[in-house]
Order: sequence, then structure tokens, then C-alpha cells
Amino acid sequence: MKKAMCVLFLIFLISSLPLFAKGKTDDAETKTQNDEWFLCITKFDSGSLPADKANISEVISRDLIDRLSSISYRTRISPEYAYYEEYAWARSRATAAKNLSSKMEERSKLIYQGEADWKYRYSVKKMDVDIKKIRETLDEIDKNAPLINKEPAFKLVSGNIALSFPEPPQKGGERRFCVAQKTDAFLSGQITDFHGRYSLTLKLYILYTKSFVWEENFIFSYNDINPTIDEITRKLLIILSGNTPSAIAVKTEPETTLVLINQSFAGRGGISTTEYPPGKITVNASAPDHESIVLETELVSGELTQINIKLNPIMYVNTGITSNTQGHVYHGALYVGESPLTLRLPANNLEYIEVRDDSRKRGSAVFKTKDVIDYDQTVTFKLSQQNRRNAVDRQRRDYYWAWGSQWLTGIAAWIGYYSAMGINDAVNLNGGNKTPELSNYGNNLLNIYYGAAVAFGVTSLYGIIRMITYIYVSGRDSTPIVDTGRSE
Repeated sequence: MKKAMCVLFLIFLISSLPLFAKGKTDDAETKTQNDEWFLCITKFDSGSLPADKANISEVISRDLIDRLSSISYRTRISPEYAYYEEYAWARSRATAAKNLSSKMEERSKLIYQGEADWKYRYSVKKMDVDIKKIRETLDEIDKNAPLINKEPAFKLVSGNIALSFPEPPQKGGERRFCVAQKTDAFLSGQITDFHGRYSLTLKLYILYTKSFVWEENFIFSYNDINPTIDEITRKLLIILSGNTPSAIAVKTEPETTLVLINQSFAGRGGISTTEYPPGKITVNASAPDHESIVLETELVSGELTQINIKLNPIMYVNTGITSNTQGHVYHGALYVGESPLTLRLPANNLEYIEVRDDSRKRGSAVFKTKDVIDYDQTVTFKLSQQNRRNAVDRQRRDYYWAWGSQWLTGIAAWIGYYSAMGINDAVNLNGGNKTPELSNYGNNLLNIYYGAAVAFGVTSLYGIIRMITYIYVSGRDSTPIVDTGRSE
């Protein structure tokens, strides 16, 4: 029986070996090179601008860093993949070839070392084994190309993240600049004055192409800097992500609808077909007297996404505002008139109304409007004098003092009582004999106990009064949540 179990166990191990080997092979195959893709933003040339306008360069650079942080990865197309594959391949071959040359040179030096014959043969044999292994490694490198990450993580160089921008390279030194900065691409720019406005020329150099792949000019005023940054970012996102751009078209109703894409202005009344990088986007649509809407969608590379948005109009109800004395009515923080007053408020919505008069009397309420538009509701306010400044703080402080005094007098009463009882027990143990000194000492402790007990009762009563006063004063200025139609 034991032999049968051993045979079965050996069969299981032998059959499992290919599985373990396959797992190791898969793990080895998933190891890639060039897992990150770096961009460097250089210092923009603004030397021709007046001194009071030269700071525009830093403003644009900082905004670009904030916006480009939304890129998480870059998709490598075939030419770029081939460039990094050849580079990694050549680097691996060069390292192996250098090791082989070093070993061959070391073998040649054995001839001149003058070692004993047996030691010389041993050293040469060992050297030949090492050389053979290096040759096999070199052959393996020649046969198998390195695996490059097709979707490396997109990052800005550490200097840019620290808001440091190096000077751009001179013409012809672009590749050396990329190597020195350890970056795969750099963005350079020049800002000049254009009839009172700014003219910004941007150029993007990518290492694998060994050339500038994108150049564009933007003209804008200082007040238009945010829309311009949005446009620059949108175009850079398409190029830097490495994907075929997606397109989106938005049609809205009503025509006054404001459309934001990724929190940036995209258009009003809808937008025509516009290119965006693939991935998730957020679309915000809002219009006066209509309910706003926020939606997310996924843009697919090379495809057009059409979105139709129809905003629902907001329904209103009439809400009457009355008070026991005439006062100034505020809807939130906005003054809207004098009471009595009728307001048009959104239906089925929480509202905050406050009424004040000239004598510092005030009344406020939070209530929910009805969801029936033909129903007229009324909210009545009873104005009352408000607390003086820091009144709640003073009441809180008095309550804390009363509470602390209650603890001190309680502890004093407890100590006095048990001390007097201790004297009494001592007398009983001594046969009931009590000296005058001991008698006076015990009486003093009882007096302390009685006094502390009375003080404890007084401070407890005072603490209750202070607590009630504190709760009343702190709650007098609070805003009640009332049922529709009535407020006290």
C-alpha cells in the first residue's frame, strides 16, 4: 500500500513539473523594460515681454503641470516600440560583448603570469567555461528581443513637479538634452507681445523621432488664459497619450445650456465634433431655470461619441413669508424684500429663509417646499431678540466652572466624611477612650464634611441651573427645521 502511494506521489510530481515550469516562463515573460515615459517642460522664452508681463510664462507652466497630471499612461505605436526595443537590444548586446572582451583579455594575460603548469591549465579551463557562458548569453540576446512596455506610465520629470524648469537646448542639442534630463520628450515655448495680447508658440520634441513632432501658435489676452490653457492641454493630451484621438459631439436642449467637459468650458448650446484623448470624461450641463446634470462616458480611440442632453425645467411653487412684525427677508444670504412677501421657490427643495427687523430681532427656518406646483404654502416667523455677542461662550464657561466646583466640593465632602469615620474607628479600637485633642480633631473633620456637603449641594443646584441656561441660550439662535406652512 505504501509503495502504491509513493508511486502515485511521484507520478503527480512528474506531471506537475511542466506546470511549474510554465508558470516560471510566464512570470519571466511579463517582465518588461522602459515602464515609464517622461516629459520635461522647459522654461518658456519671454525675454521680449515687458517686466510687468514676464510672469505669464510661470503662470502657463504651472497650469500645464496641473492639467497634464491627468495623463496616466502612453500607448506606444510600432515605430516608438521599435526604437526602444532596438535601444534596449543594443544596450544588452553591448554589455554582453564588453564582458566577453574583458574575459578574452583576461585569458590572454594568463600566458604572461608565469604560473605553474597545473595551475595554468586549471585557470585556462575555468576561463574557457566562463567565456562559453558569456557567448551563450550573447547568442541568447541576439535571438530574443527584449520586451518593452507598450503602455508605460506617463510622468513629468521630478524637476517640473518641484516647479523647476530648465533652459531649453540650443538647436542641434535636443538629443543630448533628453539624455541629460533622462526624459523621452520636452516641451519648449516662446511668448511674445502681439498688439497688446500674448502670442505663445509651443514645440514638442520626442526622442524616438529625433525631431519636433508638434508646433502650434496661440494668441490670447490675460483674461482668456484659462480657455487657452484648456485648448493647449486638450491638444497635448491627444499627442502625449499616443492614441488615435477620439471625438465627441454634444447636443443640448435648451440652447442656452452651458457645457463643461472635465470641468473646462466646452461650449454653450452644445458643441460640434471636437477631438479629445480616449478615456473617461465628465460632462456637466446647466441652464437657468433648469435642473443641472452630470454624466460620465468613455471615449474610444478613433470613434465619435454623440451625446444628447435635455434638461428638465425647474418647477416653482408660491411661498408666502409672514412675520409678527415687519422685517427684512433673506433667501439664504440674499436680500429679497420686506415681509409679508410671496416668493417663487423651486418645488420639492430644502430652503433657508431668515427675517430680521431693525431692533436686532430675528427669525429663521429651514423647510421643504411642496412638490405640488398649484399649492400655495405659507411660512410664519416669530421674531425674537437674539443673543448678545459671545453670550453662548459666557454661558458655556459658567457651566464649566459650576461643573468643576461640583467635583471639587464633592471630593472634599468625601474626604471629610471618611476622615471623620476613620477617627471614630480609631477611638473604638482604643476601647472608646477619646482624648480632647482627638475629639477636637474629629469635630473639625465633621465640620469640614458638613460644610463640603452643603457646598456640594449648592454647586450641584447651581450647575443644574447653569446647564439649563446654557442649553436655552445656545438653542435660542439655532435655526429650526419646520413643517411646511408654519414656523415658530
